[in-house]
Amino acid sequence: MISFFRNFFQSKIGLPIFIGFLIIVALAFAAADITGSTFGGVSGGERVAVVGDETITTGELVSTTNSAIQTIRQNNPTITTPQFVEEGGLEEVLRQMIDRYAIGGYAEKYGLRAGENLVNSEILKIQVFRGATGEFDQDVYNAALRQQGITDAILRRDLADGLLAQQLLVPAISAPRMPAKAAKQYAALLLERRRGAIGFVPSFAFGPENEPTDAQLEAYYKDNRSRFVQPERRTIRYAAFGSDNLDVDLTPTPAEIRAFYDDNAERFAASETRDISSFLVPTEDAARSFVYRIRGGLSLEAAAREAGFSVSSTEDQSLQQLTNTFSSAVAQSVFAAERGQIAEPSRSNLGWIVARVDGVTRTAARSLAEATPEITEELRVQKRAAALADLSARIEEEVDSGTSLVEVAEAYSLDIQTSPPVLADGRVYGQQNSVNPVLLRAIETAFQMDESEPQLAVLVPGQQFLVFDVIEITESSAPPLADVRDEVTVGWRLAEGSKAARETADRVLEKVRGGTAIAEAFGDEETRLPPVDRIDLERRQLFAREQAPPPPLVLMFSMAQGSTKIYEAPNNIGWYIVDLDTIETQDLPADSPVLAQTRDQLAAALSDEYTAQLSAAIRDEIEVEQNEDAIEAVRRQLVGETP
Repeated sequence: MISFFRNFFQSKIGLPIFIGFLIIVALAFAAADITGSTFGGVSGGERVAVVGDETITTGELVSTTNSAIQTIRQNNPTITTPQFVEEGGLEEVLRQMIDRYAIGGYAEKYGLRAGENLVNSEILKIQVFRGATGEFDQDVYNAALRQQGITDAILRRDLADGLLAQQLLVPAISAPRMPAKAAKQYAALLLERRRGAIGFVPSFAFGPENEPTDAQLEAYYKDNRSRFVQPERRTIRYAAFGSDNLDVDLTPTPAEIRAFYDDNAERFAASETRDISSFLVPTEDAARSFVYRIRGGLSLEAAAREAGFSVSSTEDQSLQQLTNTFSSAVAQSVFAAERGQIAEPSRSNLGWIVARVDGVTRTAARSLAEATPEITEELRVQKRAAALADLSARIEEEVDSGTSLVEVAEAYSLDIQTSPPVLADGRVYGQQNSVNPVLLRAIETAFQMDESEPQLAVLVPGQQFLVFDVIEITESSAPPLADVRDEVTVGWRLAEGSKAARETADRVLEKVRGGTAIAEAFGDEETRLPPVDRIDLERRQLFAREQAPPPPLVLMFSMAQGSTKIYEAPNNIGWYIVDLDTIETQDLPADSPVLAQTRDQLAAALSDEYTAQLSAAIRDEIEVEQNEDAIEAVRRQLVGETP
């Protein structure tokens, strides 16, 4: 999860955001300190870091981290704050904040500047500040700043920092090119083949059979509470409404039908359309020559083909449509010809048209009585849409005035339903199935609401609506031990089993390093272990998969030939023994396409490396001091731990 966050800001898309406006507004704005604590260290209780002359406060770090989590939730709606922190998110956010302050201070130190006019031009470019006319709108600008909780001064300062970062970073990372000799070494790695074996020692095979004592379980839960954090869930109350809830007569009157018929007289009058095939020629003489030959027996397609022209066909074209497509003269000429005839050549906007009438469709005029069923249905649909719009507007007005969902439902005879606790991604808490499909469109809004007034959502435009509210919010937190005792017991068994599994893995590792075949070493163990997997892969096969390769395989491709290593599986599930027998490499010719592709692919990595090195050098010169006590206090606050 955190790898997405880190990789995003190293991508071609993420980098401009880092050095421009979006990262500043989304991830870095001033906020009041909410820890209420006093820390020692970097000359100030609220400081988590000092970067040159700039200070990063605990409040800034907390608010920036929360904003980063909201960004991650656009791709992973159920990620919790403790998960984010546990996977290194807090450190990554702080590192990026330090880099931003350092780059801005370094640029100013050496005379780079971003003046008021340049900042103004950047503000004018930002789409979210534009109004209905597409131009910058001061009211929209002010509203956007209020929504983000920042001031004009803060925005301008951060935009200036972003512009200074652009002046420093862009020249450093533009169009890097890996030297051919260096790229050749990397390209050869893609074709490298490795053979070996991987064995797994599962923790469950060694887990204790007896039940844990209360003291053992409580101690394990205290040390591993973050693993059992439950995501935020919300209970939603809702009522759908549509045409079934209308109490108005939708049947049009005879007068309304007559008025519609008169207003759309052309629609019900006699009509005629043509299907034609045609091609375009540059001169009138050429057009008449083609018409003469086609009327003499040559097909229109053959005539066009001989001259190198292409034939196009159109169907059900009215006189007006042909006029719009070609010209009035062409339309009149085509409508003067009957089915199968070649029309007289006529001039269009681009040249002369040679056309054949392939079909003629004539529709007789319809009387009022004949058109009444069609008009009745169309007016009924219009009336239904208007009535629904009026009903939704009235309900929305009730909602906006503070009327409760129960009162709205009673007033408009709506049936109220209540969802089970749902997660931000639409799944029912504790289950794999999704919530009622009717609610899916409201989930995102529901997770931004407080337990307050209801909201209105459109399910099917003009047909179905939803009014809903949130009646219960269960914040993301670690539950009482009693609520997750079974899960904690499983975790305890795996943790205890992992200790014995490690002893077994160490014995196997020692035997393999002593010359015993890995399969034999596994077979010698008293406890029955899973069979050993033989591996025979090229590196490019390993990374050609859509999903990330398993960590033990990644380890095998980073080991020395003839070596054996141990790898701990996550969540105490066991231990891998990775044994690498042989490495085969190929010599690449200078004109190898793999070499050229590798140089292109390494350009992005080289940009990242240049950026990282420049940022590190800037941090060293500007001088960065961190308050580890304050950072730890922020970490505890975010994960909900008490000091």
